[in-house]
Amino acid sequence: MSAQAFSEAERAAVYRAIAERRDMRHFCGGSVSPPQLTRLLQAAHQAPSVGLMQPWRFIRILNPALRRGIQQLVEVERRLTAEALGERSDEFMQLKVEGILECAELLVAALPDGRDAHVFGRRTLPEMDLASLSCAIQNMWLAARAEGLGMGWVSLFDPQALAKLLNMPGVARPVAVLCLGPVEAFYARPMLEQRGWTQARPLEEMVFTDSWGQGA
Repeated sequence: MSAQAFSEAERAAVYRAIAERRDMRHFCGGSVSPPQLTRLLQAAHQAPSVGLMQPWRFIRILNPALRRGIQQLVEVERRLTAEALGERSDEFMQLKVEGILECAELLVAALPDGRDAHVFGRRTLPEMDLASLSCAIQNMWLAARAEGLGMGWVSLFDPQALAKLLNMPGVARPVAVLCLGPVEAFYARPMLEQRGWTQARPLEEMVFTDSWGQGA
């Protein structure tokens, strides 16, 4: 064991947060205290980023009318997604895909404009700005679970429509609508598994040795 390792209890807490993190859709109102929200945003801000570009911006939605407007954009995309799913359309429409009107806090995670000025680490992989923002969201998600708060990532929206609604400049782009707040309980398994939509695949199918498809 490395001398830099956390204690056994601390390691267990980290792995528990990872294992029990869930994409939550069911919220029970309540509130997120200002100190809690600050801690979660600070956790996001401590994420790694390519070239230390820190390409994350978080918009806290306080206006109830704006919250409803975002929910309406999601509803439009939910119905379009159902149409695109064909024979699974009715099944999809039975799924709860967001908790925008029920969650205590609503945040929009976005990429800023001016990202093209950051070349370090992005010359051949420009999408690393998105990867960096995703790390920030995951940090927040794990911190929320440790705080006993649920968080859900909603991606069903037209990015251009949401950017316009939020007066975002230039090529700034919304990536996630984040629902955050108290929940009655965390799902024992991912909700899409519990509802029979799909099943998670085992780790051994995802790990190769030396070449693509070569089992570990």
